[in-house]
Amino acid sequence: MGLLELNRYPLCIYSGTPRKAGPAPDLPSMSSTEWAAQALQSFEAVVQSTAGFRVREGQRRMAEQVAQTFSQAQLGKLEDDDALPQRAIAVVQAGTGVGKSLAYSVPAIAMALARGTRVLISTATVALQEQLVHKDLPALAARMEQPFQFALAKGRGRYVCKLKLERLAGGGAAGPGGDGDLPDDDLFADEEAEQRGKRPRHESEARMKFYASMADALATSEWDGDRDTLATPPEPEAWSPVAAEASSCTGKHCPVFNQCTYYERRKQLVAAQVIVANHDLLLSSLGARLLPELDNCLLVIDEAHHLPATALDQFACEADLSRLTWIDRLASRALRIGQLVEVEEIADIPNHAARLRAALQDAARLVMDVYGEQLRAPVPGRRQFASSLPTRARVAGGVLPEALVEPFSQAAHHAEGFLNALRAISKALRSEMRDKPDEARRLSQLYAQIGVLAPRLEAVHAAAQLLLQDAPEGAVPAAKWFTLEVEGDFIVVRAHASPVLPGNTLRNHLWSAVRGAVLTSATLTSCGQFDFFLRESGLFGDEAVTTLAVPSPFDYALQGTLVATETRAEPRDAQAFTAEMVDALLSDLALVEAGALVLFTSREQMRQAVDMLPTAMRSAVLVQNTLPRPQLLARHRERVAEGQPSIIFGMQSFGEGLDLPGRLCESLFITKLPFAPPDDPVGEARAEWLRGAGRDPFSELVVPATAIRLAQWVGRAIRTEEDRAHVYCYDKRLVRTGYGQRLLQGLPPFALARRAAG
Repeated sequence: MGLLELNRYPLCIYSGTPRKAGPAPDLPSMSSTEWAAQALQSFEAVVQSTAGFRVREGQRRMAEQVAQTFSQAQLGKLEDDDALPQRAIAVVQAGTGVGKSLAYSVPAIAMALARGTRVLISTATVALQEQLVHKDLPALAARMEQPFQFALAKGRGRYVCKLKLERLAGGGAAGPGGDGDLPDDDLFADEEAEQRGKRPRHESEARMKFYASMADALATSEWDGDRDTLATPPEPEAWSPVAAEASSCTGKHCPVFNQCTYYERRKQLVAAQVIVANHDLLLSSLGARLLPELDNCLLVIDEAHHLPATALDQFACEADLSRLTWIDRLASRALRIGQLVEVEEIADIPNHAARLRAALQDAARLVMDVYGEQLRAPVPGRRQFASSLPTRARVAGGVLPEALVEPFSQAAHHAEGFLNALRAISKALRSEMRDKPDEARRLSQLYAQIGVLAPRLEAVHAAAQLLLQDAPEGAVPAAKWFTLEVEGDFIVVRAHASPVLPGNTLRNHLWSAVRGAVLTSATLTSCGQFDFFLRESGLFGDEAVTTLAVPSPFDYALQGTLVATETRAEPRDAQAFTAEMVDALLSDLALVEAGALVLFTSREQMRQAVDMLPTAMRSAVLVQNTLPRPQLLARHRERVAEGQPSIIFGMQSFGEGLDLPGRLCESLFITKLPFAPPDDPVGEARAEWLRGAGRDPFSELVVPATAIRLAQWVGRAIRTEEDRAHVYCYDKRLVRTGYGQRLLQGLPPFALARRAAG
């Protein structure tokens, strides 16, 4: 694929040459029942060969469901082109301790090997990816009778572009990799030079030394070009100028193609029967044939409760309406390159560029005219306002004000015309590369120079189109909003748009292509029901879907206690509640003898608790963000191992994925129910639509989402069958309200105790 064909999919990587869907050759013909039985035999064999492993009934039940689901999915090309393929999707909630990764991986891999296809495992977090790639899959490869290979697929942007790095480290076009035939300006260097002008001199010098050290390490093989293997991961601002991008990549025509880390990793993935990716990569590659074809592979989505939010993030778009100098730079570059390869369409570029810039300027001005009261911001240039958080104005009802329709219509039209001209140039360049291999270096440089700014043009086009889109009657309109932010001496206005219902997005773009899938997590039910997750993920009412809740093997009533502390102050009275809650919390913390975790719902709430800590207790408390997370957890483990009390103060990110078994977390304190009211633009738009339809956003959105988050938080307490823990909740709404009773239905069946604060 060429320039502008991959820009919609910025995180893509493919694990091998694209394959046509079709039956695998030379494989025995088996029925779905036989496939399932064979997969379960493999599961039993692995379990029996694992020393000290005790089979869990819930794990076996999950393995049976996985095998049954994948055996029923019709993969590849059907003999009858008009026939509808049989789809099979299982949604499996596996409680803590079930051992879900083994329960899905063995049957899936065995089934894939038997059917001549591949397994694609998608996760939400790096921690689970690393567990699969460095622990679980190597162990399985050693125990399964049939050999298989596995690999980790990362987004293209995780790898360095050697060409960009050489040019920046060498000072731009005159540095290594430069070419005398290139035009004088260099957009790789232009981008970095523009940023250098905004940074203090010492920061710019440090940045250039950093690039030089990266280039040296890459040249001497001390570094492999993977961002994640750098000793000190760079900040996004430092990494972005040297990151590989689909839009500026010329593939095999690049002069440093043979030394490209990204393509080397692709080669390693060719033979893999099992590919581990993340949700972002899964969704960003839809339609791009960069991962195994979804109609001809077995898909496992672990940590599936994150999938709906990831879908909204992937299909949201934004455009900067203020900083527009890139339009002129791109137009100048496109004209000069277009002349070199004799593209007629470049004649329209000056008009499109000028009118696009004018339309965006008009849009920014009119946004301030319409929404100025909501977008009030401090005067730029004053020291105390060197930067500020963005202010926001949402488009009510999702209908763009009439005054803004014309400028965004013009922006969409001229962005599309500009893109068409760039596509013509990229097509001509690809043709030249094929016909003139001796000029590959010069041509690939030209190609890349356009591609480095093309994503900005596509972002403008996509945002303008979605902003202009009106929803059909009865449908949910897109969320649309504008932000204003002061950055140094600049006022920056941005336009944003996003789908509102993740379920619709996933149904149209993901499930329409999938034949066989298993979605799993420890928290897929909300208030004891699957309905909320099924709606959010686009699977509600899908006849191909089977749900299964596999309970945890833990005896929660014996292993733990849930203590509900009832304050006099109402939780809605933030000041009074926090004061009373912190007082009760500190009394409980004084009794901690081993490891404890305290989860706060806001940074301010945590700050107040830290400020009120008595001197004698301060040395026992580790506060999130005061140390890098790995160091903080290591210190916590050291203290507990030495017999000292150790208390972690954290917020939402510490409420999920944190594994503190045994004495590392004998007490869990939840300061307040983790409500997440729909106060972001997408949530506000959805709540507005629900209210307009006579429905209750609190009951339909807030309570179910809170139930899942609370279940995740409570899940930090009991991690093994030997654990004992007490969970303390200081929000009386858990036991005094009707929705609190709904929340309790989604929690483990701890013994419940109630007490008054103080």
